[in-house]
Amino acid sequence: MKIMANKKQQESLDVAEDSREKDWIYPSFTAELFKGNFNWNLINPFPLQTYEDKHIGDLFIKKLDKCLKENINPHEVDKNGQVPKKALEELAKIGTFGIKIPKKYGGLGMSISNYNRIMAHVGKYCSSTAVWLSAHQSIGVPEPLLHFGNKEQKEKFLPELARGAISAFALTEPGVGSDPANMKTTAIPTEDGKHYILNGEKMWITNGPDAKYIIVMAKTPSIIVDGEKKKQITAFILDTNQKGFSVSHKCSFMGIRGISNGLLKFDNIKIPVENIIGKTGEGLKIAFVTLNTGRLSIPSISTGTAKECLKYLRKWTNERIQWGIPIGKHEAVSDMLFEMNCNTFAMESITKFTSALADKGNADIRLEAAMAKYFASETTWKILDDALQIRGGRGFENEESLRLRGETPFPIERMFRDARINRIIEGTSQVMRLFIAREAMDTHMKLIIPIIDPKTKINEKIKFSVKAGGFYTLWYPKQWLRNIKSYDNKYLNEKNKNYLIYIEKTSKKLARTLFHTMGKYQQKLEREEKLMEYLVDIGTNLFAMSATLSYAQALNKNERNESAQELAEGFCYITEQKIKTCFKNLHIKNKKRKQITEKYMKGDFDWLEK
Repeated sequence: MKIMANKKQQESLDVAEDSREKDWIYPSFTAELFKGNFNWNLINPFPLQTYEDKHIGDLFIKKLDKCLKENINPHEVDKNGQVPKKALEELAKIGTFGIKIPKKYGGLGMSISNYNRIMAHVGKYCSSTAVWLSAHQSIGVPEPLLHFGNKEQKEKFLPELARGAISAFALTEPGVGSDPANMKTTAIPTEDGKHYILNGEKMWITNGPDAKYIIVMAKTPSIIVDGEKKKQITAFILDTNQKGFSVSHKCSFMGIRGISNGLLKFDNIKIPVENIIGKTGEGLKIAFVTLNTGRLSIPSISTGTAKECLKYLRKWTNERIQWGIPIGKHEAVSDMLFEMNCNTFAMESITKFTSALADKGNADIRLEAAMAKYFASETTWKILDDALQIRGGRGFENEESLRLRGETPFPIERMFRDARINRIIEGTSQVMRLFIAREAMDTHMKLIIPIIDPKTKINEKIKFSVKAGGFYTLWYPKQWLRNIKSYDNKYLNEKNKNYLIYIEKTSKKLARTLFHTMGKYQQKLEREEKLMEYLVDIGTNLFAMSATLSYAQALNKNERNESAQELAEGFCYITEQKIKTCFKNLHIKNKKRKQITEKYMKGDFDWLEK
């Protein structure tokens, strides 16, 4: 994707572009939404977890719940800044560090759906403990090893990891966050070709200070492709018992205070070539693919947190009397509770749907997983902010202080601090929007970029122009026409049919708006981040509406849970208003915002700081 003038920016973009998955082998519901194709059959009937698989998860959660309550006090973890070592050992004994690892390697071999249910359960009890488990097996060594490791690597490492050997994932560096092109950590092959010498630093590595094994991303020697030097980033399995590994600093945070996180240093560490995962140069691709499934633990934990929050508030909003009636009956609070319930149901719908797709393995979930993470982390933060507001001073007061005063120690203050990290970890909300936008534009990028790329030869430009012309001649008129579809289903009421028609109509409006925006800004589009934010939010909300309607329909059909329908309708009502606002904001260009920001950065407003 050659659309940026700045050489350094272009290099960063090229590294990321080379590492992303180029093709869509399996269908993606949300990728089709951005193209104006509302394919209801890709999301309905909702893939409910089977009774047998759910029963396996239920039994384990019961055992896990007992282990958590006997070994972990969430308040003490927050206060002391650590999860007791004994608690981690007890969790390892019942298999919690090998939930997704296949049984033949000593793990529990559970489905992704059950894994995410378990993460939700741990997360609502103690967020720090959930992070220990998630960092180990969502993005740590087990996940990339299962996807890209060879037979020998799996047999060597997975049994130990399943027994509780802690693992971590190391990509971020002190000067490099989401821009791996500027990575400084290097791995240079030895003369005999049997080892690599690792040097560098990695920062904010969760589990890192206590990890036995770490996936380390490092620059390996560049290769020449078409006469140009191409950077290579490779994934290594590092055994931290080796000489040259050290923890320079252990980090402390405002929330999830019981996690292990730090600045790691590698000083001439010799890593055998057998510890490379995949091939040299595939490091970022491995990271991206790992995160497709791995980042699903964030929406799972977020959903569990939101559910726990609703449980606390139901008691409080009934018992707390103001001006003669429970506070939950005051309209200002009632509106908050309405949105909190509807949004929690939507989060559960998205998380369950995407987890089920990951289990089936016959769908491309890169967009769905990113949207689930983005939607759930942002939504949970709003839920907790409202919960704290509803609790008033008691929301701001910590649970220990409440207990000492003789009040019920609702841990809203701790949950509030813990949840803030979800908008940052495993891809900030800003990075998620950029990622979603890039994947959403993939069809257009493949057709248009070769035409405007100055390096494309004239005969190739003609070929691509003909191809693009043929595609858009058929595709574009369809974005103005309604498909004649029937959403007949005895479990789908008329109101839901109208919502499906709305989603279909709006997806076409989104598709043509995205196309018009690309045509208008072309090479400068990457600078229009605010516009892309609105377009991504529209697509994310359409996905959330679709999943929620499908989930409500399945619950109504299979469990006769008619209240789910009410929550789905409530969520769709809220979301239509949000989408309307996003489309409106697309046409508002606030140049003053950019001017003031640039002046601030130059110091023109330094007087304001005094």
